[in-house]
Amino acid sequence: MSREKKAQITDRLQEVFSECSVGILTDYRGLSTPEITTLRRRLGESGVKYKVVKNTLARFAAERAGRYDIISFFDGPIAIAFGYGNITEPARVLADYIRTSKVSLGIKGGFLSDRVLTSEEVMALSTLPPREILLAKVIGGMQIPTAALLACLVTPIRGFVGVLQARIQQLEGE
Repeated sequence: MSREKKAQITDRLQEVFSECSVGILTDYRGLSTPEITTLRRRLGESGVKYKVVKNTLARFAAERAGRYDIISFFDGPIAIAFGYGNITEPARVLADYIRTSKVSLGIKGGFLSDRVLTSEEVMALSTLPPREILLAKVIGGMQIPTAALLACLVTPIRGFVGVLQARIQQLEGE
C-alpha cells in the first residue's frame, strides 16, 4: 500500500473517530466473509458503520483524534462498529447477531465519548432500553409525586363539596 493511500485511510479514520458517538472494537477472527457481510448489513440498517482496520493506521488515527485510551485495544485482527446516533444501537445489534448466529465474534471493548468501555460494559450497554424509553420513564417518575400531591390537596376540598351537596339535598327534601 502506498504512503499516500495510508495517509488517506488514516485521515478518514481520524474523522470517523472524532465524529462518532460510540465505537465498539471486535475481534472478527473465525468469521467468514459472508458472515462479516451479513453483520455489516445488519449494522448498516441501524445506521452503524462496521470497518475492518489495520492496527497501525488505527493507532495513528486514534492518536490524532485524541483517543489515546483505546490504543491498547489495537492488537490482532480488529473491526470497529461506529455509531452516530443512539449509543446503545451498535452494542444491541452486535449482541443480537452473536446470540442469533452463534458465531465467535469477540468484543474487545469500546469507547463512548471520552470513556473507555470494557467488553462487559459493552454487553451491559446492549441491554439498556433506547433513549426515548428512558426519558419516558424519567418523566413518568417525575409525574407520580405531583399526582400524589394533587390528590392530597384535592381530597379535603372534595370532602367539603360532598358535605355541601348532602346539605343541599337535605334542605331540598324539607
